[in-house]
Parts: sequence; structure tokens; C-alpha cells
Amino acid sequence: MRPDRSGNLKGAALMSAAAVLFAAEVLMIRWMTTRGIPVELQLAARAFGQLLWVSPRIAGSGLAVFRTRRLPMHLLRGTSSLVCWGLYYYSFSRLDMATGTVLSFTNVMFTTLLAAPILGERVDRWRWFGTIAGLLGVAVMLRPGAQIDALGAAAAIGAAIAWCGITLTSRALTRTDSTMTVLAWVGVVTFGGMLPLAIRAWVPLDVLDIALMLVMATVMPGIIVLVTEALRHGEASAIAPFQYLRLVVVAAAGWILFGEVPDLFGWIGAAIILGGAMVVSIAEARRR
Repeated sequence: MRPDRSGNLKGAALMSAAAVLFAAEVLMIRWMTTRGIPVELQLAARAFGQLLWVSPRIAGSGLAVFRTRRLPMHLLRGTSSLVCWGLYYYSFSRLDMATGTVLSFTNVMFTTLLAAPILGERVDRWRWFGTIAGLLGVAVMLRPGAQIDALGAAAAIGAAIAWCGITLTSRALTRTDSTMTVLAWVGVVTFGGMLPLAIRAWVPLDVLDIALMLVMATVMPGIIVLVTEALRHGEASAIAPFQYLRLVVVAAAGWILFGEVPDLFGWIGAAIILGGAMVVSIAEARRR
């Protein structure tokens, strides 16, 4: 059967929109951090927004949506999300936006490293090639003497590793539970986990601060919707590379708005990581 070109075009458009929204989220993180809004409050708003997005279906289905025989796995999935987003947001409070974004792409490499021993998946040579290339790119970016904040880089890589927990637990859970059950538990765990930290970190907010957090809560959960719909309409192998457009948007915005420009070795490392991530993503999509 010939591929549906119109479906691929629509999928590419949706994935590109998700990439732009991802970039907008990074800009909002930087803006809110500059305004003195603690990361804990930012994350609480993000988690509450995700819970809001699924609340109508939870209300329609009642408590049945939470019914599962795999509660520990759901708690692990939610905790992985909490840790991932916490480290991800924190990394952008210390790194320039392009570097933080590039390091976040290493999640596909770490997922490849863990897929075989944890899920028993067969990892082909292209995925291994992309993984090794990506890790080499990290070494180039974080070489001795690099002008990159070590704590911020560690947080970005930690977020990428935690993302593996999201990916691997999601693959395991979708074999037995519905997507809505997974999303419902993620919303409860992430918001419940962040609320005490947000209360502890509370600072007075003005109207603009509240407006930014409302936008974060109501708009950014749309990323997962756009990605899901992109994969519904287009072939994964055809549209996967479009997710990396966010690096272009983020790098341009960082340069124009904040004067952030990585050095030569930073760009070389970024190119290697991006190439490796694209190889792994396309190989993974074709495998499926």
C-alpha cells in the first residue's frame, strides 16, 4: 500500500506545531525564571494543567478511569514524569536555551540503552549507531574547559534519563491499561507531588505572573495532543524528524531575545547529538 501523502503532510504540520509549542514552553520557563517565579510553582501550574485537560473525561467516566491492576507501575510512571519535568525546568534556569534543548534530545539514546535489558526489545545497528553518535556529541559539548554550567548540564541529562522511565513504563502500561487511565494517574501523581513543594516555595505573584502560569497550565498540555494526532495521521518514520525543529526555534529565540550563542564546539556537539537522535527516532519509527 502506498503511503498517504496527505496524511504525512498533516502529520508533519502537527508535529511541527508541537515543536513550536515545545519551544514556546522553553521561552516561558526562561521568562518566568527571570521574573523570579520559583520552578516549583511553574511545575505545579504545568501539572495542574495536565490534570485539567483530562478532568472532563475523568468526570464522565467516574472513578472507573483509575481502575488498574498495575498501581505500582502507574506510580512509577507518574514519578518519572515529576522527576523529568522538574530537572528539565531546572536545567533551563542555568543553561542557555539551545544547549538545554540539545541535551534533552539524548532521551532517545538512553531509551535505546535501556530498552533491551528492561523490555527485551531487539535494538538494531542503526539505533546503536545513533546512540553512540549522540553520546559522543554529549562528550564534545561537555568537554573539559567547556563554558557550560555543570549543574545545569547534569539536570538536563538527568531529565533525559528520567524520560526513559516515562517511555518504558508507558510501553509496558499500554499493553494492559487504556491511555486515559495512564494520563489520569500521571495527572494525579504529578500534581499531588508538586503541590507541597509549590506551597513551600510560594512567593507573591503579580497579574503578569499569574497570566503566564495560566497560559502554561492551559496551553502547554496541548503538546502531547499534537504529537498524538501527528502520529495518528502520518507515518512515524516520515514525521519523526519534524520534532527537532524546536531546536531551530529555540536557538533563534535565544540569540534574538537573550544574546545566547553556543561556541563552535557547542554547535559541533549539538549537530552530532541531533543527527544521532534523528537516526534513532527514524529507526525506532520504522521498527514499529
